[in-house]
Amino acid sequence: MNNLRIVFMGTPHFSVGILEAIKASGMNLAGIVTVADKPAGRGQLMHESPVKQFALENQIPVLQPLKLKDPEFLAQLEALKADVFVVVAFRMLPTEVWKMPKYGTFNLHASLLPDYRGAAPINWAIINGDTKTGVSTFFIDEAIDTGNVIGQTEMAISENESAGELHDRMIITGGELVVDTLNRIANNEVNPIPQSQLGTSMRPAPKLFKENTQIDWQAKPETIHNLVRGLNPYPAAWTSWKNSKGEIKNVKIFKTGLTDQKGTGSVDLSATKTQLFVDTNGKQLEILEFQVEGKKKMTAKEWLVGNHAADWTISSN
Repeated sequence: MNNLRIVFMGTPHFSVGILEAIKASGMNLAGIVTVADKPAGRGQLMHESPVKQFALENQIPVLQPLKLKDPEFLAQLEALKADVFVVVAFRMLPTEVWKMPKYGTFNLHASLLPDYRGAAPINWAIINGDTKTGVSTFFIDEAIDTGNVIGQTEMAISENESAGELHDRMIITGGELVVDTLNRIANNEVNPIPQSQLGTSMRPAPKLFKENTQIDWQAKPETIHNLVRGLNPYPAAWTSWKNSKGEIKNVKIFKTGLTDQKGTGSVDLSATKTQLFVDTNGKQLEILEFQVEGKKKMTAKEWLVGNHAADWTISSN
């Protein structure tokens, strides 16, 4: 098993957690592919991806192609003599790449495929109020997230769990599934299943933009609450508040709480000495953590020390 030569492809912190699981299993990481270094921050200093940092720390050969069809990169990749490619949070691979290893190329996806194909499966499962989700490994083919499934692990979603909390749990569960998948490949125990045989639920998981992360205060409080936790910590659900001076400020809402308190029927801010509420759809939704444009993130209690809810209104802009 340890002789299976693995090349890993990924970029963010989530990918590093999977890499750590592979390394801890004693398997042979023959190489790593990640994005090229990019300038970032005010000083525009070159930034290395978390996956590259892992590669350097563990003295694993790392490739950083600008173009995945570049002949020089393909030659370098071929020279690694990989038996299998593992892809976690990377970009779409051209045929020349994913067909290269003899045991194929598989991807870890943060949903129970075929549900939530797309860029943001963790977020959309919570936004839609699901009580379960999971992780899947599948062989890559010509389309996006459509290949035959190798393995799946179901996970429960708790009532108030945020996308960030689920993300961190998925690193552990996903790492276990990837190691299991590699073991099955090494031992010739893989029986891939077409996604058409795994269910009819095929909800999309599109990228998150300003337009689909704005809070609709006319929605049910449960819907708003799910949107907020599904976008916490990033990119965060947002709204606009207008102060008594007529200034409109964008506000990121990070944490809310459902209540049984009846509202006035109009969307409005109200507060006690330590709590902040929005009347929405007949009930009050508690605002627990948020960030007003130009200010730091704070709790409602902290914000109310120097602000009055009566001086602010929900803006439609």
